[in-house]
Amino acid sequence: MPQLPPGIARTIETRVRTLIGALILGLAVFGFSGHLSAEMETGSAMEAMKGTIDQVLKVLGDESLKASERAQDRLEILEDIIGKRFDYQEMGKRTLGKHWQQLSEADREEFVHLFRRFLSKTYAGNVDGYSGEQVEYLKERRKGDFVEVQTAVTSDKSTLSIYYRMLKSSNVWRVYDVVLDGVSLVKNFRSQFGRIIEAESVEGLLEKLRTKTARLQS
Repeated sequence: MPQLPPGIARTIETRVRTLIGALILGLAVFGFSGHLSAEMETGSAMEAMKGTIDQVLKVLGDESLKASERAQDRLEILEDIIGKRFDYQEMGKRTLGKHWQQLSEADREEFVHLFRRFLSKTYAGNVDGYSGEQVEYLKERRKGDFVEVQTAVTSDKSTLSIYYRMLKSSNVWRVYDVVLDGVSLVKNFRSQFGRIIEAESVEGLLEKLRTKTARLQS
């Protein structure tokens, strides 16, 4: 069953991975995508991403939310912030690639839900322990409605490049992939899920995800 892609695992130190868990993989930890109003998206994709990350960093650095009894409060606040910036449907579609067309609408909905829960339970522990890593905003590469916002995360020992791939839909910028030091999260899972589908079937992949998420839940 897919684990953390090896290319990513090798490049992320524990402290930096903590930040990634909150800023990137938090897309799965914190629920379904919300809706941003059009008036909130008058700026560039980089401005939109910076706004989301700034809000997350503020919550992670809030001492009043670090107490164990406030853990659920912090998760709910982060859910509201992060859930509005990621497009789970688009991410799921790109992760399955050509196999997306083989799924019924019901299966597509289930896959997106299971993939979200799989990421959620795999990376949930990364939310705790943020220790002040800095985010630098480098540049924005645009092609039509698609944009790549390039950033770097710096810890005491290393710098990790993090590129957010975003698209604009209904005047809202949303993330559909994240590239960590040249390794695409979507591409890694597409390769792993594709091998499962070729060896078994789409239903086989769904069943493995059902089993995996149930085991992680327990």
